[in-house]
Order: sequence, then C-alpha cells, then structure tokens
Amino acid sequence: MKSNRRKFLQNIGASAAAISLPSISNAAITSENGDFAKPKANQTFNMSGFAAPKLEKVRIGFIGLGNRGPGAVKRMSQIAAVEIVALCDKDSLRVEKQQAVLSKANLPKAREYSGVDGWKGLCESNDIDLVYICTPWSLHTPMAVYAMKNGKHAAIEVPAAKTIDECWELVETSEKTKKHCMMLENTCYDFFEQMTLNMARNGLFGELIHAEGAYIHNLLIANFGKTSYSDMWRLNENANRNGNLYPTHGLGPISQCLNINRGDRFDHLVAISSNDFQMGEMAKSLAANDPFYEDYVGKPFRGNMNTTIIKTERGKTIMLQHDVTSTRPYSRIHLLSGTKGVAQKWPEPGKIALGEDWMSEKELKEIEEKYTTPLVKHIGEIAKKVGGHGGMDFIMDWRLIDCLRNGLPLDQDVYDAAAWSSIAHASELSVMKKGKTVDIPDFTRGAWKNNQPVSLTLNGRGNTEVRKV
Repeated sequence: MKSNRRKFLQNIGASAAAISLPSISNAAITSENGDFAKPKANQTFNMSGFAAPKLEKVRIGFIGLGNRGPGAVKRMSQIAAVEIVALCDKDSLRVEKQQAVLSKANLPKAREYSGVDGWKGLCESNDIDLVYICTPWSLHTPMAVYAMKNGKHAAIEVPAAKTIDECWELVETSEKTKKHCMMLENTCYDFFEQMTLNMARNGLFGELIHAEGAYIHNLLIANFGKTSYSDMWRLNENANRNGNLYPTHGLGPISQCLNINRGDRFDHLVAISSNDFQMGEMAKSLAANDPFYEDYVGKPFRGNMNTTIIKTERGKTIMLQHDVTSTRPYSRIHLLSGTKGVAQKWPEPGKIALGEDWMSEKELKEIEEKYTTPLVKHIGEIAKKVGGHGGMDFIMDWRLIDCLRNGLPLDQDVYDAAAWSSIAHASELSVMKKGKTVDIPDFTRGAWKNNQPVSLTLNGRGNTEVRKV
C-alpha cells in the first residue's frame, strides 16, 4: 500500500503550476472500503502530545499568496517572535505585493520564490522552521509531505488532504520525521467554540451524546468567478466530486469537544447528497454568453446539500452538512447535545440550555465570564484588532507560534488533520454507494485510547509578544 500511495502522489504531480489537478479517480472512489479502513502499518511514533524542541524565533516560509495567504502574512507580521523568511507563489507579482506588507510593518524583505517549482526550493532551504501552506486543496498534501521530509514543520490550510491515501501519507511522514503537521482549522479558535469546549470539558453538558456541524455558505457566484480562485480550481473540485467536500470547519470544534483521537474516534459514516439544482444551470446560463464556461456544461456537479452522519467508537453521533450553493444564511451550526444540556451557535446569537429552556442574556453573560478560556482571555481582544474572521485566525496563528516557541504540543496534530479531512473522501464513497456505510480509518492505530485531550491552559505558554497593533 505504501508504494501505491507514492505512485498516487507522483500521478497527481507536486507542481505549483498544476493548480487544477485531477479530482479523485473513479478507481479510488470505487475501491473496497476495507482497503482504506485498515491501518497501513503499526504506529512508529505517537505525534499526539509530541513536543518539538523549543524555537526562540519561528522562521516561516509562506507558499500560496492568492486567497488565504496574504491574510496569514499580515497576521504573522504582528507576532514579535516570527521571522518571515520566504514568500512563494507561482505568480511573482503576488510575492512582490506581500513584500510591501512586510515593508509597511518595518520588517526585512523576504526571500522570493516563484514559478513551477519555486515551492520546492523554499522547502529545501536551511533557514526555515515552519512552512505555511495556503494553496489549492490538491497541493496541500504534496507540499506538506515535502516540507516535513526536508526538516520543516507544516501548517496546512483546510482540508489537509483530499483522499484517505493522502491522509495516511501525512500521518506516516509526520511520525517518521517527528515534524508537526497542523491543519489550520481556525474555527476551533472562535470565541463561542472555545467557550463551549471549556464547558464540555468541565461537564456542564453532562455526557455528550450528539453534535452537529456544517459549512453552509453561498459561494455560487464566487465559484464561477473567473478571478475568485486560480485557474478555477474550486469550481473544478465542485464539478467532479460529490460529497461533503469541505467538512472541517464544522467538524473540528465539535471533534475537540468529543475528544476525537483522544478518548474516542470516528468509526463509520453514511452520507447522501441531494441533486444539483443550481450549479449545472449556472454553467449553462453563463456559457450561453461566454464560451469560457462551455467546458462546464454537463459536468456532474455535486449536490446542493450533503448530509453525513458519523458514529464514534463510543457510540456518539455527529451530523455534518455541506451546502455552498443554496440561498440561505451562513451557518456552521455548532451544536453540542449532552445528558444535562445543549449549546448551539447558529442561527445567531448563540444559545445555551442546561435544562429545557434557553438561558437568558444575563445567564449567558455569567457563563461567558466563567468559561471563556485562558487563551481567549489572554489574546482575544488583541486578536479582534488584528482581525481574520473576527479574530479567530489570529488566535490560531498566535497559539501555533506560542506552542512552537515554548516546545509544547500543538492543539491540532496530524491525526486530527487526517481524521477530519478523511470525511470528504469517505462521504464521497458513501454517496456513490447510495448511502451505504463506510468505515473511517483509525489514523492513531489505537493510540486514541490513551491520548490526552487538548490543553486549554496557558501553563508554560503565553509569553509570545505581539507588536503594537
């Protein structure tokens, strides 16, 4: 199986020029589910709770400066212990634009990489500690694997991988190199999610039984926009795959509340998708006046709504939804239901009940004051000023740097990146099989039984300074 995974990565190519890489092949989708669920080998090293050597300064190289990359560069420029050593994008003009951001922050000019294989040179350099990857989905795993093999920690935008084989590649590489591989799931650092994680940890909801998450966000116009995503990569993803393509925004926070990979694990899922009621029609409408869109007419666009149900080893259930086409308000749901209470963030404002009635505004305020995490109390107000989805992006970045500097485990490890990302491929398998059960691999190979929950403290942390905002 290892040689098959290597061939897989070689086939998709690890070139920054290949932005519109093929979607998951029919052969991969129709493979026997058991092949994916079985561990590839015994765990060689447990990355859960792993503490890498301290880094006084964290030297970062950024790959991908189109959509998410520029915001990350700006946020990291605010952290005093960060040195932005290198910038890379296949388009050199994007690199130049970010040099201006560094100049405005009174920071030294970064080394520049561009072109087809520029990112490889960045990963190979000997003065970078962390490679921060903000490229199209198909490039996440090849770049992260290459970075780790070249002695760098890897931070990857979501999802970390497209296929279960890629998930295993990330796990095996992180274990072998003893380099962190963190998926940058920013929603785990949103304020309500942090508070409800602390509440769950302290038993306010009793035994958690069920959780719900989603990514409901109308991106219909953006997906068809010629300048929204390089080489139309995101539209291509939606045109050739059918399942929950983007599960981690809703799944990450509730997985932490359920101690997934740290006391429980995903066991199996079922998934169904509605038909596509809008993307195909949009393609035909646009193609009628613009030949550019003719290639998208008749494509098997994913259904408007995908609903995926996951059952955990300990018998908990999770409902995930994915809809980036329908006209409706944004929602990640974020529902936690236990034997003593429930919390739900959307529709906003967030609500909590420790009985059969929702708390009053006054009661909610008291809960917030008591269960806001030390992390949010320490950096939350500064994060709001720096920005990035209301501040959660900066909390995520600051926490990552603070942990690396202090030689402490990260909040998200490679097993989280793999398990949360694997739901996309597993849901596609289930949809293709008309909602049949698909087993989810145990990427920890049994270590989940003893792995410790994510730390919510600042013990040994919190000494990373922020430049004047």
